[in-house]
Amino acid sequence: MKDCFRSLSLSAPLLKALEDEGYRTPTPIQRDAIPPILTGRDVLGCAQTGTGKTAAFALPLLERLAAVAAKADAPRGGPRHPRVLVLAPTRELAIQIVESFATYGRHTSFRSTAIFGGVNQYHQVKALERGVDILVATPGRLIDLMDQRLVSLTQVRALVLDEADRMLDMGFIMPIRRIERALSKDRQTLLFSATMPPEIRELANAFLRDPITVTVTPVASLAPKIEQALFRVSRDRKQSLLEHLLATESMPRAVVFTKTKHGADRVAKRLMQRGVKADAIHGNKAQNRRQRTLEAFRNGSLRVLVATDVAARGLDVDDVSHVINFDLSMEPEAHVHRIGRTGRAGATGIAISFCDDSEVDLLRDIERLTRMRLPLRPLPATLAAMATVAADVDDAPRESSGRSHGRPQRGDRGGRPGGPQRGNGERASQGHSPKTRTSSQGHRPGASAAAMIDAPAQPRPNGMGARGRGRGRR
Repeated sequence: MKDCFRSLSLSAPLLKALEDEGYRTPTPIQRDAIPPILTGRDVLGCAQTGTGKTAAFALPLLERLAAVAAKADAPRGGPRHPRVLVLAPTRELAIQIVESFATYGRHTSFRSTAIFGGVNQYHQVKALERGVDILVATPGRLIDLMDQRLVSLTQVRALVLDEADRMLDMGFIMPIRRIERALSKDRQTLLFSATMPPEIRELANAFLRDPITVTVTPVASLAPKIEQALFRVSRDRKQSLLEHLLATESMPRAVVFTKTKHGADRVAKRLMQRGVKADAIHGNKAQNRRQRTLEAFRNGSLRVLVATDVAARGLDVDDVSHVINFDLSMEPEAHVHRIGRTGRAGATGIAISFCDDSEVDLLRDIERLTRMRLPLRPLPATLAAMATVAADVDDAPRESSGRSHGRPQRGDRGGRPGGPQRGNGERASQGHSPKTRTSSQGHRPGASAAAMIDAPAQPRPNGMGARGRGRGRR
């Protein structure tokens, strides 16, 4: 009984909702955070995603709303006047939080809604006008509606800052401070963050009063059931390696992380050309498109979801078998959040990272933070052979800098090193991988990954590198 939700003094409607969901035992963050929140204390929580953090603040806040509602003169969330405000960094996370409130509060009468940018505000304003008790919002859209006087925060009695470090990384510090100034000083404040850099400590000191600090599963701690692997591979062969792994290993549901939005679109497009059901999700996608993509991934219509770090903390999909870091994360903490998309709820998972020569320092930062060396796996034989051939060509002496296979390069006028290039230098500066572009031209859509890997390596002319080929001949 000590380790069950009943020991946390939750009311029957909430316990019934937990029972409906099959939840029996609270996670460490729930066990440690719920009691002080129930007493009205401010809480500073350090916990990464996948630890049950949302329930850790949703359950006690619903309980406190119920206690207030039981009073005869209790105020309710009236039109445009919410009682609880939760700030989240991304649209996906805001939607998931409001869904959690709806799930845990299904046997109560409390109303909740989410507001976020990227969609027309009409339906969000209508929901506010009908009256809500719990408002989950991204800072930008909330500021917009405040400026239009479509929402008032004067009756908010509890503020939650979820993924506070992520919000600071995304530049939301000034909107957050403006929102906080619109709130009553007589409120409860809960701040949750996966990391505790000095900026978060400073924010906590400004917003929280005598908080209880709850630290569970530090960010450097990895889920014990996640098996990791590392491939050292050149950038222009990452796509071939990804397709090889998808073709030869059992990967029923995989999330692939890239560094840029353009890179996510490119990887997803090439996978679809190879017959892999894939799609990309990032900040440039329209909200309805992002939701359709996530739903297709959840129901199994998509095998691979390619994403930028915007999804690393907001993606909540069960049974993700693999996470593949196509590009290593720029921040080592983000690596932990990425691989946390698999191995959730006690399940096992596999996280595979690709590392090229330009990412060695990022790899060192990740290994330093996690205090473990990522196990190195050898490249597939055909891919390793290609790398060896390419290395031999690069090391071979060259007497002429302007030719490869006896063919003059268009980017090199009259054999002058560093001469003007048509279309090549600009593309190279944008990080394109012409080797994979050239390969994709040489194979029809639907060609196997193995066939692509077995394609002969293209020698690189001196002074140009792999990016100097292909684009000018189109």
